[in-house]
Amino acid sequence: MQEKFVLPSSVQEYTLNIPGRMRVKIDRLKNNETLCLKLIESMRKIEGIQMVTANPYTGKVLLIYDNSKCTAHHIEKMLSDFLSDRNTNTKKCKVLHPDFHVKRKLTAEEFYNNRALLSNDYYQEGLKTISPRFHHARPRGPWHTLALEDLSRQLDTNLMEGLSAAEASARSQSHGINQFEQKKQRSLLSMFFNQFDGFIIKLLLGASGVSLLLGQVVDAAAILVIIGLEAALGVWQEYKAERSLDALKQLSAPTACVIRNGIEEKISSIALVPGDLILLEAGNTVPADARLIESYGLEVMESSLTGESHGVSKKVQNLDNPDLPLGDRSNMLYMGTAVIKGRGKALVVSTGMYTEMGKIAAMLNNVQEEPTPLQKDLNHLAKMITWGCLGISSLITLGGVLGGHPLLEMLRTGVSLAVGAIPEGLTTVLTISLAFGVQRMAKKNAIVKTLPAVETLSCTKVICTDKTGTLTKNEMTVKEILTLDKKIEITGEGYNRKGDFILNQQRINVNNHRDLHLLLTSGALCNNAEIQISNTDRYEIKGDPTEAAILVAVEKSGTQLTDFQCYKREHEIPFDADTKRMTAVCSDENGAYHVFSKGAVDAILEQCSSVMLDDQVVDISQEYIDRIIAMNDEMASRALRVLALAYKPLGHKPDSLKDDDLDQQMIFLGLAGMIDPPREGVKEAIGKCHQAGIRVVMITGDHQETAAAIAKSINLLTEDGMIISGEKLDEMSEDELSAIIGKVQVFARTCPEQKLKIVRAFKKKGYIVTMTGDGVNDAPAIKEAHVGIAMGKSGTDVTREASSIILIDDNFSTIVKAVEEGRTINRNIKKFVKYVLSGNLAEVLAIFLASITGMPVPLIPSQILMINLVTEGIPALSLGVDPPEKDIMQEPPRDTGNSIFDIRLKRRIVTRGIATGLTTLGVFGGTLFLTGNLVKARTMAFANLVSCQMLHAFECSSMSIRRNRALLPAVAISSGLMLASIYIPSLAAVFSMGPLNLVDWGMILLSTTILSRIDDFLKDLLYVTRMRKAPSFGVVN
Repeated sequence: MQEKFVLPSSVQEYTLNIPGRMRVKIDRLKNNETLCLKLIESMRKIEGIQMVTANPYTGKVLLIYDNSKCTAHHIEKMLSDFLSDRNTNTKKCKVLHPDFHVKRKLTAEEFYNNRALLSNDYYQEGLKTISPRFHHARPRGPWHTLALEDLSRQLDTNLMEGLSAAEASARSQSHGINQFEQKKQRSLLSMFFNQFDGFIIKLLLGASGVSLLLGQVVDAAAILVIIGLEAALGVWQEYKAERSLDALKQLSAPTACVIRNGIEEKISSIALVPGDLILLEAGNTVPADARLIESYGLEVMESSLTGESHGVSKKVQNLDNPDLPLGDRSNMLYMGTAVIKGRGKALVVSTGMYTEMGKIAAMLNNVQEEPTPLQKDLNHLAKMITWGCLGISSLITLGGVLGGHPLLEMLRTGVSLAVGAIPEGLTTVLTISLAFGVQRMAKKNAIVKTLPAVETLSCTKVICTDKTGTLTKNEMTVKEILTLDKKIEITGEGYNRKGDFILNQQRINVNNHRDLHLLLTSGALCNNAEIQISNTDRYEIKGDPTEAAILVAVEKSGTQLTDFQCYKREHEIPFDADTKRMTAVCSDENGAYHVFSKGAVDAILEQCSSVMLDDQVVDISQEYIDRIIAMNDEMASRALRVLALAYKPLGHKPDSLKDDDLDQQMIFLGLAGMIDPPREGVKEAIGKCHQAGIRVVMITGDHQETAAAIAKSINLLTEDGMIISGEKLDEMSEDELSAIIGKVQVFARTCPEQKLKIVRAFKKKGYIVTMTGDGVNDAPAIKEAHVGIAMGKSGTDVTREASSIILIDDNFSTIVKAVEEGRTINRNIKKFVKYVLSGNLAEVLAIFLASITGMPVPLIPSQILMINLVTEGIPALSLGVDPPEKDIMQEPPRDTGNSIFDIRLKRRIVTRGIATGLTTLGVFGGTLFLTGNLVKARTMAFANLVSCQMLHAFECSSMSIRRNRALLPAVAISSGLMLASIYIPSLAAVFSMGPLNLVDWGMILLSTTILSRIDDFLKDLLYVTRMRKAPSFGVVN
């Protein structure tokens, strides 16, 4: 019999169908996936609960529990307590699909504990489609804490034979394929309609509609053509950017080696499912999140996920701490990371969106995009123009009707005024100007995905950048070798074989120093990395970057790696996280055996009974040990990664190559110190940023000492700058972080969520933030920032998708060039805005003054459109492509609190617009008075206004004609169009104009001279007025 309970007020339905199974309907859960997840977490804490699911689409909850451990009444009370808790009042978010949006938020453990979410009808049919073995599965802790037998039981797989083909197929149906949610490709039509979001475009559409209603078909068509041209340009740029992005995409792991039915086979990585056994070796990319079950010297590069620039040694043993950071989970492998050494077997625990990389990709959906400063300014300008046009047009129409003019005629005059006031060419010129800027940036190795991002760069006040691969080369380099009696400096950086060994400021031949030769020999033979020479002097590496750095150092010494081919490796003791060393036993061409070791200093010293001193072998002493430890500490304090190297000649073949004493009684050779060096030009680029008033902040997952050393070497970290670790960041409240954010220059040991928190803290303080990075751990912060910049070569697909700009050369210096380009565009926008709006104001003023004084309209709609085409088109475009000025990076960033249309720009628009409008009206009125010919008077007004604007184009450009080669041809073309519309009869008839004689042109020339005087007078008048309003300060002697 179905049992009913007394319902909490928030619960709409609460039924127990059978003992141990309860269904609840709670409206508050609808469209609230955060609350669903909180409820699942809360209910799972109740002893006896075996499974909890919550569906944000229907608001229904399913609970399966053990009757002997908890009762329905107890669950009812816990539900009631949960729903009455104030902390459960979470913000709702839109859920598009009931299955995916909840399950993507779950951890791997929650995923297996809530398998029913994979079914559309999750509380009935879902349980039928899932293997009964999973119904009561509940991991006792995170994957890295489970013993192997528990892991096998939880995933229901055989650790030797893997899954059967049938089971793998069944799990594939319930889990889906092993890839991220694919972003739907936008159609060209969708891109086209997206171009009409701006307010100014809507204003133009409205103007064309009114023109059409009044029978002004030509005017309406002209405006629509201009709008269509701009939209086409926007689509063209976005389409090109998306195609460029597609060309950069590469699959991280196209195939995987898997064991199914006890047989090893290669399959597509997207076919992997939880429970699959995978085999990995050096050079592989990890295809899914997995728990390691066998390891043979396995090392993984996790820089794309954690930001650390060195390999991480992996081991099988389960770990006790359930809250370990990802970088410290030494028995876990994560999707997208790279195996650089050794081999191993692992059990897949999470695929696709459930992987750590998938969770980061899912975080991007919760990041809201904001309009750029330029978009805000344009919308503000459009609204100002709209209200201004409506106000003045209404006054003119009303005044004309009251004065006895026909209503239709005055409506047309009002529309003419509106058409004249609306800068229909402004957005087109802006789009083209941005597009030209994008083309220039493409030549500087930057792909721009969204046009407004270029201008936003000009406002950037903070650049948050990752360290590894962005500020540094991501190429470990041996910088020093220390023995007990020598300190050797090695020049050159990265995987470039050019470099010298320097001792006492003198270049040396390594072959003349027995201890150095033995040390490099040990480093070359106790090594599993491979390097290949490219067409340049650089190497392509395969394996551990630390080992590759040693091989490059060997080549710099003048010794060829081929010289070691006479050695044969007989045995290897792989590097292990416990022993912290690697040992190789090799035989030479004479049959003699040698033992080579490298590793951590303390681990190598434990092996050694003697040291190399003055090219002689002497017994080790406590004094030598103390000196070696002091040398190691000093190198580590400079953020060098230190390896100790040792050697032992055996002479004959040992009785057993697996003898535990094989790597004992070694000879200590010395220490090799290495670091991932800064990129070329980064130090200078950061100097330019500081000069331009831009702060550069390093956000990295690497250790604090390493981050600080790199930051100091490139002048990023100053004496008064702060370094904050991720651990300390977690302890800080938002207010505490906000209080010190302006002083912090380096954030170390950060996770993706913390990077997001940092960017949001900067934004909260009012900074315009640019975020750069290459790893998937950077993606959420890149999308959150005002401008997100991803690396093209080393960047992941997730990061490139989240960004607005992609750097082809992965060079931080390119960012500075992009900022310079953004500032140039910003300044050019001001130039052509001043040019265009002053011309529009002149048109409005001339028409307005003529209307209120009873004069005929000096310009008809077709003439206004022709003026806007001639003056707002080509000359304005030439101003938009002015090259950068020399002082462009010496100015502070533009304050977004102040519009790009600042008071100074507005004054210049007003003074020039009034001067041009008055002279145009004067020429019109004078001609009409002297000749009585309205057509000629309007032609004079037309020619005068165009001529004044051509002169203004030269005044707006701060460049000489030689530097801006587009300006003179643009003015010439516009002048030619003006003359054609006056002197070609067919065109003159269309625009209602007639030819002018030399005397007429003389009057126009005089008008332009008077124009300059009026402009100067108005500027002086405004200056004097401003000075009178400014406060005065007395001087006390």
